[in-house]
Amino acid sequence: MIPPIALALHGGAGTISPALMTPEKEQAYQQALREATEIGYAVLARGGSALDAVELAVRSLEDCPLFNAGRGAVFTHEGHHEMDAALMDGRNRAAGAVAGVRTVQNPIRAARLVMEKTDHVLLAYPGADELAREYGLATQPEEYFFTQHRYDQLQEALREGRMRLDHSQALPNATVPGETPATPAPLAEPAAFVSEDPKRKMGTVGAVARDAQGHLAAATSTGGMTNKRYSRIGDSPIIGAGTFADDRTCAISCTGHGEFFLRAMVAHDISCLMEYRGLSLAEACRVVVHDKLAPIGGEGGLVAVDAAGNVALPFNSEGMYRASRTAAAPLYVGIYRD
Repeated sequence: MIPPIALALHGGAGTISPALMTPEKEQAYQQALREATEIGYAVLARGGSALDAVELAVRSLEDCPLFNAGRGAVFTHEGHHEMDAALMDGRNRAAGAVAGVRTVQNPIRAARLVMEKTDHVLLAYPGADELAREYGLATQPEEYFFTQHRYDQLQEALREGRMRLDHSQALPNATVPGETPATPAPLAEPAAFVSEDPKRKMGTVGAVARDAQGHLAAATSTGGMTNKRYSRIGDSPIIGAGTFADDRTCAISCTGHGEFFLRAMVAHDISCLMEYRGLSLAEACRVVVHDKLAPIGGEGGLVAVDAAGNVALPFNSEGMYRASRTAAAPLYVGIYRD
Protein backbone atom coordinates (compact mmCIF):
# COMPACT_ATOMS: atom_id res chain seq x y z
CA MET A 1 0.00 0.00 0.00
CA ILE A 2 1.32 3.46 -0.95
CA PRO A 3 1.55 5.78 2.08
CA PRO A 4 -0.83 8.76 1.82
CA ILE A 5 1.85 11.31 0.99
CA ALA A 6 0.54 14.70 -0.08
CA LEU A 7 1.75 18.17 -0.97
CA ALA A 8 -0.13 21.38 -1.70
CA LEU A 9 1.12 24.89 -2.37
CA HIS A 10 -0.08 28.40 -3.20
CA GLY A 11 1.34 31.47 -4.87
CA GLY A 12 -1.05 34.17 -3.73
CA ALA A 13 -4.77 34.95 -3.79
CA GLY A 14 -7.04 37.87 -4.59
CA THR A 15 -8.42 39.61 -7.66
CA ILE A 16 -7.23 37.08 -10.22
CA SER A 17 -9.39 36.74 -13.34
CA PRO A 18 -8.91 35.60 -16.94
CA ALA A 19 -9.55 39.17 -18.07
CA LEU A 20 -6.32 40.26 -16.40
CA MET A 21 -4.23 37.40 -17.80
CA THR A 22 -2.66 36.75 -21.18
CA PRO A 23 -2.27 33.13 -22.33
CA GLU A 24 1.51 33.49 -22.04
CA LYS A 25 1.36 34.73 -18.45
CA GLU A 26 -1.13 32.07 -17.46
CA GLN A 27 1.12 29.38 -18.89
CA ALA A 28 4.11 30.83 -17.04
CA TYR A 29 2.26 30.77 -13.71
CA GLN A 30 0.99 27.25 -14.27
CA GLN A 31 4.45 26.02 -15.17
CA ALA A 32 6.01 27.60 -12.08
CA LEU A 33 3.36 26.03 -9.83
CA ARG A 34 3.79 22.68 -11.54
CA GLU A 35 7.56 22.71 -11.13
CA ALA A 36 7.42 23.67 -7.45
CA THR A 37 4.87 20.93 -6.75
CA GLU A 38 6.94 18.29 -8.50
CA ILE A 39 10.07 19.35 -6.63
CA GLY A 40 8.33 19.01 -3.27
CA TYR A 41 6.48 15.83 -4.15
CA ALA A 42 9.68 14.14 -5.36
CA VAL A 43 11.07 14.51 -1.84
CA LEU A 44 8.03 12.73 -0.40
CA ALA A 45 8.05 10.02 -3.08
CA ARG A 46 11.57 8.96 -2.16
CA GLY A 47 10.72 8.82 1.54
CA GLY A 48 11.97 12.27 2.49
CA SER A 49 10.55 14.46 5.22
CA ALA A 50 7.60 16.81 4.95
CA LEU A 51 9.84 19.58 6.27
CA ASP A 52 12.32 19.16 3.42
CA ALA A 53 9.48 18.95 0.89
CA VAL A 54 7.83 22.24 1.89
CA GLU A 55 11.15 24.05 2.15
CA LEU A 56 12.23 23.02 -1.35
CA ALA A 57 8.83 23.78 -2.85
CA VAL A 58 8.84 27.26 -1.34
CA ARG A 59 12.43 27.86 -2.40
CA SER A 60 11.38 27.13 -5.98
CA LEU A 61 8.66 29.78 -5.75
CA GLU A 62 11.03 32.24 -4.06
CA ASP A 63 13.41 31.89 -7.01
CA CYS A 64 10.63 32.64 -9.52
CA PRO A 65 10.14 36.38 -10.16
CA LEU A 66 6.42 35.88 -10.86
CA PHE A 67 5.63 35.50 -7.15
CA ASN A 68 5.87 37.97 -4.29
CA ALA A 69 8.60 36.18 -2.35
CA GLY A 70 12.37 36.09 -2.66
CA ARG A 71 13.43 37.25 -6.11
CA GLY A 72 9.98 38.60 -7.01
CA ALA A 73 9.36 40.43 -3.73
CA VAL A 74 7.53 43.74 -3.89
CA PHE A 75 9.10 47.10 -3.02
CA THR A 76 8.62 48.97 0.23
CA HIS A 77 7.81 52.69 0.39
CA GLU A 78 11.55 53.39 0.67
CA GLY A 79 12.34 51.38 -2.46
CA HIS A 80 13.91 48.23 -1.01
CA HIS A 81 12.65 44.76 -0.07
CA GLU A 82 11.60 43.43 3.34
CA MET A 83 10.82 39.71 3.24
CA ASP A 84 9.18 37.43 5.81
CA ALA A 85 9.11 33.64 6.07
CA ALA A 86 8.22 30.86 8.49
CA LEU A 87 8.11 27.09 8.68
CA MET A 88 6.83 24.62 11.25
CA ASP A 89 7.47 20.95 11.93
CA GLY A 90 4.33 19.04 12.89
CA ARG A 91 6.27 16.32 14.72
CA ASN A 92 7.09 18.49 17.71
CA ARG A 93 5.68 21.92 16.74
CA ALA A 94 9.18 23.29 16.37
CA ALA A 95 9.13 26.49 14.33
CA GLY A 96 11.35 29.19 12.90
CA ALA A 97 10.63 32.53 11.27
CA VAL A 98 12.28 35.69 9.98
CA ALA A 99 10.82 39.15 9.37
CA GLY A 100 12.06 42.02 7.24
CA VAL A 101 15.14 40.30 5.83
CA ARG A 102 16.74 42.23 2.98
CA THR A 103 19.65 40.26 1.56
CA VAL A 104 18.84 36.56 2.03
CA GLN A 105 18.24 34.88 -1.33
CA ASN A 106 15.82 32.35 0.15
CA PRO A 107 14.15 33.64 3.32
CA ILE A 108 12.61 30.21 3.99
CA ARG A 109 16.13 28.82 4.47
CA ALA A 110 16.79 31.52 7.06
CA ALA A 111 13.57 30.58 8.85
CA ARG A 112 14.70 26.97 9.08
CA LEU A 113 18.07 28.16 10.36
CA VAL A 114 16.31 29.99 13.19
CA MET A 115 14.44 26.80 14.08
CA GLU A 116 17.43 24.47 13.98
CA LYS A 117 20.37 26.63 15.09
CA THR A 118 18.93 28.98 17.72
CA ASP A 119 16.74 28.86 20.80
CA HIS A 120 14.32 31.33 19.21
CA VAL A 121 11.30 31.22 16.93
CA LEU A 122 11.24 34.65 15.25
CA LEU A 123 14.16 36.92 14.34
CA ALA A 124 13.87 40.27 12.57
CA TYR A 125 16.17 42.44 10.46
CA PRO A 126 19.05 43.11 10.88
CA GLY A 127 19.73 40.17 13.19
CA ALA A 128 18.10 37.64 10.89
CA ASP A 129 20.34 38.71 8.00
CA GLU A 130 23.37 38.54 10.29
CA LEU A 131 22.49 34.98 11.34
CA ALA A 132 22.10 33.96 7.70
CA ARG A 133 25.55 35.34 6.85
CA GLU A 134 27.16 33.62 9.84
CA TYR A 135 25.87 30.25 8.63
CA GLY A 136 26.81 30.84 5.01
CA LEU A 137 23.37 31.20 3.44
CA ALA A 138 23.37 32.74 -0.02
CA THR A 139 22.81 36.50 0.05
CA GLN A 140 22.18 38.85 -2.85
CA PRO A 141 22.51 42.58 -3.62
CA GLU A 142 19.38 44.68 -4.13
CA GLU A 143 19.64 44.26 -7.90
CA TYR A 144 18.91 40.54 -7.61
CA PHE A 145 15.46 41.18 -6.14
CA PHE A 146 14.55 43.87 -8.69
CA THR A 147 11.84 43.08 -11.24
CA GLN A 148 10.38 45.71 -13.53
CA HIS A 149 6.71 44.95 -12.90
CA ARG A 150 7.21 45.17 -9.11
CA TYR A 151 8.97 48.49 -9.57
CA ASP A 152 6.14 49.75 -11.77
CA GLN A 153 3.67 48.72 -9.08
CA LEU A 154 5.58 50.79 -6.55
CA GLN A 155 5.47 53.85 -8.80
CA GLU A 156 1.72 53.44 -9.21
CA ALA A 157 1.24 52.95 -5.48
CA LEU A 158 3.36 56.01 -4.68
CA ARG A 159 1.33 58.15 -7.07
CA GLU A 160 -1.90 56.95 -5.48
CA GLY A 161 -0.57 57.08 -1.92
CA ARG A 162 -1.68 53.50 -1.27
CA MET A 163 -0.27 50.19 -0.23
CA ARG A 164 -1.02 47.36 -2.59
CA LEU A 165 -1.66 43.74 -1.79
CA ASP A 166 0.89 42.39 -4.28
CA HIS A 167 0.09 42.95 -7.96
CA SER A 168 -1.67 45.93 -9.44
CA GLN A 169 -4.35 45.36 -12.04
CA ALA A 170 -1.71 45.72 -14.75
CA LEU A 171 -0.85 42.07 -14.47
CA PRO A 172 -0.26 41.50 -18.21
CA ASN A 173 2.89 43.64 -17.90
CA ALA A 174 4.42 41.20 -15.41
CA THR A 175 7.87 39.95 -16.31
CA VAL A 176 8.06 36.35 -17.47
CA PRO A 177 11.14 34.41 -16.28
CA GLY A 178 13.91 34.95 -18.79
CA GLU A 179 13.01 38.53 -19.66
CA THR A 180 15.60 41.22 -18.91
CA PRO A 181 14.30 43.75 -16.39
CA ALA A 182 14.74 47.43 -17.04
CA THR A 183 17.17 49.48 -14.99
CA PRO A 184 15.56 51.04 -11.91
CA ALA A 185 14.63 54.70 -12.25
CA PRO A 186 14.60 57.18 -9.36
CA LEU A 187 11.66 56.67 -7.03
CA ALA A 188 8.62 58.84 -7.64
CA GLU A 189 7.79 61.53 -5.14
CA PRO A 190 5.38 59.88 -2.66
CA ALA A 191 1.79 61.00 -2.38
CA ALA A 192 0.03 61.39 0.94
CA PHE A 193 -0.23 58.00 2.62
CA VAL A 194 -3.67 56.44 2.91
CA SER A 195 -4.99 52.97 3.59
CA GLU A 196 -4.39 50.00 1.31
CA ASP A 197 -6.63 48.97 -1.54
CA PRO A 198 -8.20 45.63 -0.59
CA LYS A 199 -9.12 44.64 -4.16
CA ARG A 200 -5.64 43.49 -5.16
CA LYS A 201 -3.78 40.22 -5.28
CA MET A 202 -2.27 39.11 -2.02
CA GLY A 203 1.17 37.78 -2.78
CA THR A 204 2.49 35.09 -0.53
CA VAL A 205 3.83 31.66 -1.39
CA GLY A 206 3.53 28.59 0.80
CA ALA A 207 3.43 24.82 0.97
CA VAL A 208 2.13 22.06 3.22
CA ALA A 209 2.96 18.35 3.17
CA ARG A 210 2.39 14.93 4.74
CA ASP A 211 5.28 12.49 4.40
CA ALA A 212 5.35 8.68 4.33
CA GLN A 213 6.04 8.58 8.07
CA GLY A 214 2.83 10.51 8.76
CA HIS A 215 4.50 13.78 9.70
CA LEU A 216 3.21 17.20 8.63
CA ALA A 217 4.98 20.48 7.87
CA ALA A 218 4.11 23.96 6.63
CA ALA A 219 6.17 26.79 5.11
CA THR A 220 5.25 30.34 4.03
CA SER A 221 7.22 33.19 2.44
CA THR A 222 6.30 36.70 1.30
CA GLY A 223 7.55 40.11 0.29
CA GLY A 224 4.57 41.75 1.99
CA MET A 225 2.70 44.74 0.57
CA THR A 226 3.86 47.11 -2.15
CA ASN A 227 4.62 50.55 -0.66
CA LYS A 228 4.46 49.24 2.92
CA ARG A 229 5.95 51.49 5.61
CA TYR A 230 7.21 51.41 9.18
CA SER A 231 8.58 47.82 8.91
CA ARG A 232 5.06 46.41 8.59
CA ILE A 233 4.83 42.64 9.20
CA GLY A 234 1.85 40.52 8.21
CA ASP A 235 0.68 37.04 9.17
CA SER A 236 3.15 34.95 7.18
CA PRO A 237 5.95 34.75 9.78
CA ILE A 238 3.59 34.57 12.74
CA ILE A 239 3.15 31.00 13.96
CA GLY A 240 -0.56 30.25 14.34
CA ALA A 241 -1.68 33.08 12.07
CA GLY A 242 -0.21 32.43 8.62
CA THR A 243 1.71 29.22 9.29
CA PHE A 244 1.00 26.20 11.50
CA ALA A 245 1.61 22.44 11.63
CA ASP A 246 0.69 19.73 14.13
CA ASP A 247 0.81 16.01 13.32
CA ARG A 248 -2.39 15.47 15.30
CA THR A 249 -4.46 17.77 13.13
CA CYS A 250 -3.18 19.63 10.09
CA ALA A 251 -0.61 21.81 8.38
CA ILE A 252 -1.68 25.24 7.09
CA SER A 253 -0.11 28.00 4.96
CA CYS A 254 -2.15 31.14 4.37
CA THR A 255 -2.27 33.91 1.78
CA GLY A 256 -4.40 36.99 2.14
CA HIS A 257 -4.84 40.36 3.78
CA GLY A 258 -2.45 39.72 6.65
CA GLU A 259 -4.00 42.01 9.22
CA PHE A 260 -7.25 40.02 9.15
CA PHE A 261 -5.43 36.68 9.23
CA LEU A 262 -3.49 37.91 12.25
CA ARG A 263 -6.61 38.98 14.12
CA ALA A 264 -8.32 35.68 13.40
CA MET A 265 -5.25 33.49 14.04
CA VAL A 266 -6.46 31.57 11.01
CA ALA A 267 -4.02 28.67 10.85
CA HIS A 268 -4.31 27.74 14.52
CA ASP A 269 -8.06 28.24 14.51
CA ILE A 270 -8.46 25.55 11.86
CA SER A 271 -6.35 23.16 13.92
CA CYS A 272 -8.42 23.93 17.02
CA LEU A 273 -11.70 23.26 15.22
CA MET A 274 -10.37 19.86 14.23
CA GLU A 275 -8.91 19.02 17.65
CA TYR A 276 -11.65 20.32 19.95
CA ARG A 277 -14.77 20.06 17.82
CA GLY A 278 -13.83 17.07 15.69
CA LEU A 279 -14.41 18.82 12.37
CA SER A 280 -12.92 17.44 9.19
CA LEU A 281 -10.17 19.40 7.47
CA ALA A 282 -12.53 20.54 4.72
CA GLU A 283 -15.22 21.70 7.15
CA ALA A 284 -12.79 23.46 9.48
CA CYS A 285 -11.29 25.33 6.53
CA ARG A 286 -14.74 26.29 5.26
CA VAL A 287 -15.81 27.66 8.64
CA VAL A 288 -12.70 29.81 9.03
CA VAL A 289 -12.27 31.04 5.46
CA HIS A 290 -15.93 31.64 4.58
CA ASP A 291 -17.83 32.02 7.87
CA LYS A 292 -15.24 33.84 9.98
CA LEU A 293 -12.87 35.69 7.65
CA ALA A 294 -15.14 36.78 4.82
CA PRO A 295 -17.72 38.66 6.99
CA ILE A 296 -15.00 40.86 8.52
CA GLY A 297 -13.34 41.63 5.17
CA GLY A 298 -10.59 39.02 5.37
CA GLU A 299 -9.97 38.19 1.73
CA GLY A 300 -7.66 35.36 0.74
CA GLY A 301 -7.18 31.65 1.14
CA LEU A 302 -4.89 28.87 2.26
CA VAL A 303 -3.58 25.40 1.52
CA ALA A 304 -3.98 22.61 4.07
CA VAL A 305 -3.27 18.93 4.60
CA ASP A 306 -4.39 16.71 7.48
CA ALA A 307 -2.95 13.67 9.25
CA ALA A 308 -4.66 11.31 6.79
CA GLY A 309 -3.25 13.07 3.73
CA ASN A 310 -6.43 14.91 2.76
CA VAL A 311 -5.86 18.24 1.03
CA ALA A 312 -7.93 21.43 1.11
CA LEU A 313 -7.41 24.54 -1.05
CA PRO A 314 -10.12 27.01 0.09
CA PHE A 315 -10.27 30.71 -0.79
CA ASN A 316 -12.90 33.43 -0.66
CA SER A 317 -11.27 35.71 -3.23
CA GLU A 318 -11.73 35.73 -6.99
CA GLY A 319 -8.79 33.40 -7.50
CA MET A 320 -5.75 31.76 -5.92
CA TYR A 321 -2.62 30.37 -7.53
CA ARG A 322 -2.55 26.81 -6.21
CA ALA A 323 -1.42 23.26 -6.89
CA SER A 324 -1.45 19.86 -5.22
CA ARG A 325 -0.46 16.25 -5.68
CA THR A 326 -1.15 13.24 -3.51
CA ALA A 327 -0.63 9.49 -3.63
CA ALA A 328 -4.31 9.17 -4.50
CA ALA A 329 -4.70 12.09 -6.92
CA PRO A 330 -2.61 13.36 -9.86
CA LEU A 331 -1.11 16.80 -10.15
CA TYR A 332 -3.69 19.59 -9.97
CA VAL A 333 -2.97 23.22 -10.87
CA GLY A 334 -5.54 26.00 -10.53
CA ILE A 335 -5.73 29.79 -10.75
CA TYR A 336 -9.39 30.78 -11.01
CA ARG A 337 -12.49 29.40 -9.35
CA ASP A 338 -13.24 25.86 -10.52
